[in-house]
Amino acid sequence: MKEVTLSEIATLWKKDKKRYVKATSYSTYVLLLNKHILPEFGEATSIQESKVQTFALKKLEEGLSQKSVRELVLILKMIVRFGAKLDVWPVPDWTIRYPSEQPPGEITVLSKQDHRKIIEHIKNNFTCRNLGIYICLSAGLRIGEVCSLQWKDLDMTDEVIWVRKTLGRVYLPDENGKHSRLVIGVPKTQNAVREIPMSKDLLRIIRPLIKLMNPEYYLISNSPQPIEPKTYRLYYKSFMTSLGMPVIKFHGLRHSFATRCIESGCDYKTVSVLLGHANIGTTLNLYVHPNLDQKKKVINQVFKGLR
Repeated sequence: MKEVTLSEIATLWKKDKKRYVKATSYSTYVLLLNKHILPEFGEATSIQESKVQTFALKKLEEGLSQKSVRELVLILKMIVRFGAKLDVWPVPDWTIRYPSEQPPGEITVLSKQDHRKIIEHIKNNFTCRNLGIYICLSAGLRIGEVCSLQWKDLDMTDEVIWVRKTLGRVYLPDENGKHSRLVIGVPKTQNAVREIPMSKDLLRIIRPLIKLMNPEYYLISNSPQPIEPKTYRLYYKSFMTSLGMPVIKFHGLRHSFATRCIESGCDYKTVSVLLGHANIGTTLNLYVHPNLDQKKKVINQVFKGLR
């Protein structure tokens, strides 16, 4: 029987995978495959566990995060399993070990003072691009979600923002190199499709505007064409610099919104739903970190009942 290379299996696997996953996910798979996996294993006709283990450690040494390396190994496993399904490769039986991970660093959020200062500045210096930043600070949207937001997604009857899509640039490698295109698709999980109530301050800004706007126009560009996330990040950076603010990542606006929710005593389940997390555990792990005083209070309450 003719030996089949991983590269040959990967070609068939890509055709199959493309039918079942989102364009953004498929694009990620292909980029990782071409950049990392095929250069290492493309000509292989079988892969031993020791080779995969060496590959994983090598990628960590090159500076990839453990999460990224795990994803590479997962993609490699999916391809080999596909080959096993076609009865041309053995079923992979690998157990890959990773170094103990360091605890993740603290997420970066705006202070209450800076949060308030940005909101007040946008109220007094309104532009549609600034409004996008205001919405992220008031509703916790991701950058792809706010870039895909249209005026019709602001429901003034129920006073909510409908988050039903996201905008991203998808890279499409081909035989001539690679090209890309903007894609508006559904959010990455079903939980990310959600409705978020607008604050009274946000409603005061939106109500006079909404009747004047074309409902089909994108909100932050106020035109038929959206602004892509990369361009909006650059605008955000210049906006923060002009205000003398710490230039935290754009995602820090979402973190800041979530932190304000937790600080105000909002229950964790509601925060999780507002953020569109797949499960409440993600919310708890990111934002709920009891300090020493809170832990002492719990201990004292428990043993007060035993006296």
